[in-house]
Amino acid sequence: MIKIKYDLNLMKFMSFFESLTNTRLKDCFVDKNSLLVFVVEENQIAKAIGKKGINVKNIKEKLNRKIKIVEFNPHLETFVANLINPLKANEIKIDDKIVTIVGPDTKTKGLLIGRNGQNLRNYEDIVNRYFDIKEIKVI
Repeated sequence: MIKIKYDLNLMKFMSFFESLTNTRLKDCFVDKNSLLVFVVEENQIAKAIGKKGINVKNIKEKLNRKIKIVEFNPHLETFVANLINPLKANEIKIDDKIVTIVGPDTKTKGLLIGRNGQNLRNYEDIVNRYFDIKEIKVI
């Protein structure tokens, strides 16, 4: 796990997000793909997204950025499943700090891995914010 620091911009995003959605945020950061990621507390995801995704639309428009909302979970497998959502995994296994995602088909595996493995490295960085892992593999 890494120590988390927020700059003024991120704090503004967090405050804006919480006031718009009335949800409790656990974390907020910009990932390697320049995506603004909001990590909400457990059981807050539906409230954060809003009816028919209205909150997501409003936030994207007002901030003029692509965003992703992820629900935190203290169980590593569940958190990884939430993180890769809307993609689905047949199975998520943890063995000796290595997370293995079993993809249902070639297309999903490709989307999980990304060009030159960039999505996979990005997922690793995000998961490492909360859990001590070595790597994430897709099979």
